[in-house]
Amino acid sequence: MLKPVEKFAPPSSLAAPNAEQILHALPDPVLVVDGEDNLVAMNAAAEQFFQSSQVVLLGSNLQDLIPHDSPILSLAARVRKRGNSMTEYGVRLRTPRIGSVWMSVDAAAIADRPRHVVLVLQPQSIAGKIDRSLVQQGATRSVTALTAMLAHEVKNPLSGIRGSAQLLESLVPPEDRSLCRLIIEETDRIVKLIDRMEVFSDRPNLDERGPVNIHEVLEHVIRLARNGFGASMRFVEQYDPSLPPVYGHRDQLIQIFLNLIKNACEACDPADGEIVVRTAFRHGVRLAVPGAETRTHLPLVVEVQDNGTGVSEGLRQHLFDPFITTKPGGTGLGLPLVAKLVGDHGGVIDMESQPRRTVFSVMLPILRDAEPPRKKD
Repeated sequence: MLKPVEKFAPPSSLAAPNAEQILHALPDPVLVVDGEDNLVAMNAAAEQFFQSSQVVLLGSNLQDLIPHDSPILSLAARVRKRGNSMTEYGVRLRTPRIGSVWMSVDAAAIADRPRHVVLVLQPQSIAGKIDRSLVQQGATRSVTALTAMLAHEVKNPLSGIRGSAQLLESLVPPEDRSLCRLIIEETDRIVKLIDRMEVFSDRPNLDERGPVNIHEVLEHVIRLARNGFGASMRFVEQYDPSLPPVYGHRDQLIQIFLNLIKNACEACDPADGEIVVRTAFRHGVRLAVPGAETRTHLPLVVEVQDNGTGVSEGLRQHLFDPFITTKPGGTGLGLPLVAKLVGDHGGVIDMESQPRRTVFSVMLPILRDAEPPRKKD
């Protein structure tokens, strides 16, 4: 006769997590609303997304968080009526607190809780940011090709034109020398523009890369800003002290963040301008660093936030395109260069903007096998 198999409880370390632990482990914001759209449960990602705590949010109505005409409300009503799950794609959620975010929303009825609906918000994925970053890198490649052509076909003949103008300046009557001087000055201006474009080299300096302390880079850039173009700004530094080193080129990283912080300062009113620079460690995507055979993580995020007027809707899609600028006398090469250098590091850059809150986010690789130390309980 076979003996019955004894059942035993698994060790506590192997015990299955409860529903609350699973809910808080999910990376996407999750909300549970009752039949009147009152919030009855939410996870940690939802707290971060809405920039508030459960203590404040639970019990409030969903319409206190999102616009009254949001399709999320009608989606919850349809699910509540039909009792099944539904998904709404391309939902734009805009609030003063979080700005404007495109997302998809999954909604499902809860079987043992009548009229209760669970909502899963999926903000625009990192894949979309990578797609935009690749488009930006493609745009800078066109500048690389143009630069090579200009250096060969234009820059060399310009030196001959300049030399001829200098010779003519000594031969023509005094009243005509101003025209020769004009030729020389305009020739010098064109050469300087080509020199600026030559930084768009398609050959990243991989041999000069190594571990870089990103906070030392940011502190150096902020020190430059405080003693120059950002003297009237208020700088707020919010750093994660546990971050591992970045795998990169120190001078190029300085150039990236010097451009971003300079742009942020120029976008602000000198009377109340505030620049927030923050760093964080996030488990993100994996991409290949140019010239490397292995793939690398991009969990290190640096954000540069300003309280300026924001970027107009019409400019956002072309912000990293060469020669696009709204600055008087600007060349439109600063942000394309930033996108190019970030791409050379195997990183991703993204921008979100609304009046009084524009954020440039740069995701960078860390030194291989480097992880931040675990925080003690």
